[in-house]
Parts: sequence; structure tokens; C-alpha cells
Amino acid sequence: MNAPDRFELFVIPEGRRKVEMEVDTKIPNAATFKIEREDHTLGNMLRAQLLKDPRVLFAGYKVPHPLEHNFLIKVQTVPGTAPGQALKDATSELISEINTLKNKFDMDVIRHRTFEDAKATQPGMGAFDTGDASGQAGSGLDPNRPGMDLDF
Repeated sequence: MNAPDRFELFVIPEGRRKVEMEVDTKIPNAATFKIEREDHTLGNMLRAQLLKDPRVLFAGYKVPHPLEHNFLIKVQTVPGTAPGQALKDATSELISEINTLKNKFDMDVIRHRTFEDAKATQPGMGAFDTGDASGQAGSGLDPNRPGMDLDF
């Protein structure tokens, strides 16, 4: 089969850097960055984050070839702002947004599970009501549900 080895999706070859910058000589305050071992997922998120920055005049990306695991992102900024700094700031802001989203999701999962566990402990109300014939309810917790893996 002609498919590349799976490790080529994430292992950076020797002699290559994760991010390489090439300054554009035809457009002022512009540069093209080559990001190794990433795809449309990161490319589109970075482009969108860059376009939120008022210092960025243009941001666009492309994947040169579907079998090559890299993308090119071109950034043009206003005078006085380096494209590299704009990309660095966008990356930091994107990481912050993703961490905020993860924390909100984790808190909603805890809130949902707490609600479901409280509902399950009330006789006749829970989906896992384990009451016996005498009407006594059991613990109401599902022993088959895996525990949560949270890192606060």
C-alpha cells in the first residue's frame, strides 16, 4: 500500500523545525509560516484567531498536499507589528480559549453527574432505582459507570 507510516503524522524528521518562518519580500509586514506535522484543524483555528486581532490585516492558510503533514499560514500585519509576534499572541490566546472551554465542560459534566446521582438516590425517580420488593431504595448509583478523570 502507498499510505505513509502512521508515525509520520506526528514525528518531526531530523533537521526540521516545528515552525519555520519565511519573510515575504513583496508584501510589507508579511511572512509565511510552515507548521510541520499539523493539518486543517490547527490551521483553521489559527487563521480564525489571527483574524480576531485588529493588528492583523490578512491571515490565510493552505495545505500544500494531502499526503504531506504540514500547512502554510500567511500573515500580514499593520506596520509596527511583527507577523511572528501576531502568530505567537494568537497561539497563546487560542490555548487560553481552549483551556477555558475544557474547564467549562468539566464543570458541566460534574454538575450533570451530581444531578443524575441525586435524582437516582430518590426512590422511584432515578433511572437506576435499585429498590427491592419492600420499597427500600438502594444506593441509586450506577456501579457500571466509570469514574471521572479530572485534573484541576
